[in-house]
Amino acid sequence: MTDDPWFRTTGAERPSAPPAFDTEVAHIARVQDYWLGGKDHFRADREAGDEAVKAFPGLVASVRNTRAFLARAVSHLAGEAGIRQFLDIGTGIPAADNTHEVAQSIAPESRIVYTDHDPAVLAHARALLTSRPEGATAYLDADLRDPEKILAEAAETLDFSRPVALMLVAVLHCIPDQDDPYGIVARLVEAMPPGSHLVVSHPASDLRADQMGAMAKSLNRVMAQKVTPRSFEDVSRFFAGLELIEPGIVRASEWRPDPRFDVGTMTSTMWSGIARVP
Repeated sequence: MTDDPWFRTTGAERPSAPPAFDTEVAHIARVQDYWLGGKDHFRADREAGDEAVKAFPGLVASVRNTRAFLARAVSHLAGEAGIRQFLDIGTGIPAADNTHEVAQSIAPESRIVYTDHDPAVLAHARALLTSRPEGATAYLDADLRDPEKILAEAAETLDFSRPVALMLVAVLHCIPDQDDPYGIVARLVEAMPPGSHLVVSHPASDLRADQMGAMAKSLNRVMAQKVTPRSFEDVSRFFAGLELIEPGIVRASEWRPDPRFDVGTMTSTMWSGIARVP
């Protein structure tokens, strides 16, 4: 483990190394950065992103709506719910309104752990995801498929005897059914004390189904990491045993609209919701 107390990885105990940084093959984190108007992407990512948009012309607006949902979710959790700890898994390349920025603008003492398993994300996270002095921010190089490692490393920054917001925004579609995404989420939630919250946003297979299916096929043809849109019923299973807060599971654009995070009127094709751990 590095001597830097802010920057943490899973070190020698990692079950596998991060995926190779291959600029010739599109990667979902860089493709999403392209859709969000970032600059940390390559030709393969732009080409994959453009082909996906041809299949689903509303894709970019939907992605940006999801980013706005993340900001609204964190704002609610740090404000109304009083959450001061966040575990953000599948961070992606830093963009506007990152979790720590929104949380610490409300409660500067908030503590945030970001987790991803991508060298492109790793290269930017250390420089950009920096905390206010009153709080703390850490970055873990760890795979969502290894929840035990995530929980063990996150415990160096977060106190799991106090409520935590578990953020799984636009990441679970990268876990295929054979890797048991429901079991992974259940294990993470199991470690959260009462009063914690689960945040999920997931591409819908039953909203604009033809276009979403074509978009997924377009991306899966060129990316090593495949994507799996899921139905409302399938996404609901991630919240099993939890207390959904209003308005329940809805399109990302319909979850508590807030003019501070307005990205336009285009509706989202992401099922999104927040639930409380009883």
